[in-house]
Amino acid sequence: MNLDGNSAFFETLSSLPNAQLSADSERSAALASGDAHLLDAYSRSVTAAVERVSPSVVNIEVFHSATGKTRSGEPRERRGGGSGFVFTPDGLILTNSHVVHDATRIEVTIADGRHAPAHTIGDDPATDLAVIRIDAHGLQAVTFGDSQQLRPGQMAIAIGNPYGFQSTVTAGVISALGRSLRSYSGRLIEDVIQTDAALNPGNSGGPLVDSSGRVIGVNTATILPAQGICFAIGINTAKFVASRLLRDGKIRRSYIGVSAQTVPIHRRVVRFYSLARETGVVVVGTEDRSPARAAGLREGDVIVALDEKPVAGVDDLHRLLTDAQAGVRCTLTVIRHTERLTLTIFPEEAK
Repeated sequence: MNLDGNSAFFETLSSLPNAQLSADSERSAALASGDAHLLDAYSRSVTAAVERVSPSVVNIEVFHSATGKTRSGEPRERRGGGSGFVFTPDGLILTNSHVVHDATRIEVTIADGRHAPAHTIGDDPATDLAVIRIDAHGLQAVTFGDSQQLRPGQMAIAIGNPYGFQSTVTAGVISALGRSLRSYSGRLIEDVIQTDAALNPGNSGGPLVDSSGRVIGVNTATILPAQGICFAIGINTAKFVASRLLRDGKIRRSYIGVSAQTVPIHRRVVRFYSLARETGVVVVGTEDRSPARAAGLREGDVIVALDEKPVAGVDDLHRLLTDAQAGVRCTLTVIRHTERLTLTIFPEEAK
């Protein structure tokens, strides 16, 4: 019997578990290294975006008149606050309407610690947006993104001042698009972004940012006591509203009385009717005694044009209705099932 041969055989067998353990260890180390690399990439994206936007984020403190007087005989004031962000180097700041509405005094703290009084340029409770201005130099403005290009699952970063903790950062994803949210004025805000990036009181008016540091929304609300259900107004809506507030100090609107959402249109329908856009506005419902009901709009109709101007989404419809004169005859082009119809509608002035 060859003992030397058997010894070599048993030595080989005994070495196999160690070799397997060594291979498993190497594999685990490689996986850990890959995970660490992914986590590092995620951290770098968030960090870079925050570094780009944080200098533009401001803390807003507001004061409202209250009944009665202090012991010294001065009028009483109620305090409130929120966040905002600089969008022009000369001191224009975008925030929520509910943060500054009816304020008697507004104080802004810039990211570098400077304080400045602010005054309201324009306020639109219907979209919960407002523009205020400060007189300060050396301000850094944000870069706007395009909320029409967002997709669920995309990274979202919220920056603000919850409970007075300045420059607080939370990160998550875009949970859903095209949501409707009722503003504090009672009107529905359409095409709202839903995110799970945590928001708290004081975050209102702060920016929602993508991984490149572009502002894609204005943080506005949470649903309590739910966790991870937060909302932001799309930056495309905010840009349009801000431009009109700067021009007129308020938004003049026409009203047709529909609840609606942005939806894709089937490619065959787009090609068959040579539509200018591949999305439109689906009618979710119409209000009683509204221009929409009088025009014959039905639930499920997809609006693709107003006065032959393409309507790719709710933002487009809002923009065109704002420009339309109340009581003036307009045409609505809609897709009903697979048929294209032209309806006559008379928008009314929004109250």
